[in-house]
Amino acid sequence: MTTDTRRIDVGVIGVGSMGQHHARVYDELPGANLVGVSDVDVEQAQEVAAKHDTEVMARDELLRVVDAVSVVVPTQYHYDLVTTCLDANVATFVEKPVLGDLERADELQSRVERADVPVQVGHIERFNPAVQALEEIISDLSVVSIRAQRLGPEPNREIEDSAVLDLMIHDIDIVLSLLGREPISVHSAGVEGNRHASALLEFDGGTMASLTASRKTQRKVRTLEVTAEECFVEVDYLDQSVEIHRDSVPEYIEENGDVRFKHESIVERPQISNGEPLRKELESFVEAVDSHRVPEVTVSDGLAALEVALEIENTALEASVGRVVAND
Repeated sequence: MTTDTRRIDVGVIGVGSMGQHHARVYDELPGANLVGVSDVDVEQAQEVAAKHDTEVMARDELLRVVDAVSVVVPTQYHYDLVTTCLDANVATFVEKPVLGDLERADELQSRVERADVPVQVGHIERFNPAVQALEEIISDLSVVSIRAQRLGPEPNREIEDSAVLDLMIHDIDIVLSLLGREPISVHSAGVEGNRHASALLEFDGGTMASLTASRKTQRKVRTLEVTAEECFVEVDYLDQSVEIHRDSVPEYIEENGDVRFKHESIVERPQISNGEPLRKELESFVEAVDSHRVPEVTVSDGLAALEVALEIENTALEASVGRVVAND
């Protein structure tokens, strides 16, 4: 934990729709001192800086005066910015996906391993209180399958990444983290350039995971379900709630000459200490910097999720092209 007498000097590079929330949270954290922000959109940077009583700085100037920084810029700039931060010996938090492709994955991993500062990847759902509760529950279960849905309407801002790389990658990371291994096979399909996509992952031992991500659904859904030998677990990321269904007993009941079917089960609802995942995530990062420990979500974790996401992305796109060719 950070102490009352020492605060980590932090900054944010990129204060757009997500980065401005990094600035807000850093400004609120007792273990952090928001030194400044940087953005190619100077007007946006000035607006965010004024809101949090901090400075607007050029990137290199910011890196000279901070201990740690959040990199919240489009994915294609991640490699250059992260390595620039490491050259400046600045601990780095980089939003997901860690890279846009795997071409420079080995280079990045090597740079991070040689660095003397922590690098954390922004897979925020790891810090969702409901997911953290699930991690404790699932350790005692024999998991048969996992099903995740991350659906919603088109956002009112431009996003270059597909629904797979922007949305589904969250659930890919959670599945890999919960199961502790990578899939042995990946099947996927998508429509409209993977604006709506589904994937089926198979793992050794017979476990499977079904994932769907969409920007075409007129309702926001963020759920994960675990089917296990012992029970059925439902997680709602938005409500930060968990339900555990056990001892499901089917029976037929005769009533007034009519026979009806009834299926009852015991439902447990663990008490969840709700909180903002981003605050928990950045608090964890600041503590990792302060104690110089390995962060909870490493670059290796980010690259593992990216590798699976890219396989899903490419397989779905190839299948979509095949369908078009077949119909011509």
